[in-house]
Amino acid sequence: MFQRKPPTLSSKEAAIQLLSRRDHGEYEMYQKLSLKGYEDESIQEAINFCLEHNYLDDLRYAKSQVRQHVYKGHGERRIRQELNQKRVADFVIEKAMEEEPQDWFELAKSAAEKKFKGVKAIDQKEYAKQVRFLQYRGYSFEQISYALEEKGSD
Repeated sequence: MFQRKPPTLSSKEAAIQLLSRRDHGEYEMYQKLSLKGYEDESIQEAINFCLEHNYLDDLRYAKSQVRQHVYKGHGERRIRQELNQKRVADFVIEKAMEEEPQDWFELAKSAAEKKFKGVKAIDQKEYAKQVRFLQYRGYSFEQISYALEEKGSD
């Protein structure tokens, strides 16, 4: 069986090293340090240290995740779901969405444009495929209809 070596860095050092690459949420940081073999108490100390020094900030993390997902063409629903899975508090997600406002209708339209190259669905089956793609990306039905109906009439 594979025996994990005890970590050589302190949990604080490991946390700072992780944060030097990109922002992390509290829960995500806890998971990563736990996987590296640190004890719960030491992980909590490292997280508290990072919070006190403003190295760890769920709002900043959520805003960066929103920007990243928007860049990938994801919709609001998908972004919220991903942040919920990473256990970011609902009020933090709300605030991040407010501070990173998007035109979800136009984003849905550009995601559809990029994927389908402006080609309107020829039949019901093709239309359903386009709708599923946009649903998976996290757009609402209103945004999807806007994206697909507006495409041909530019």
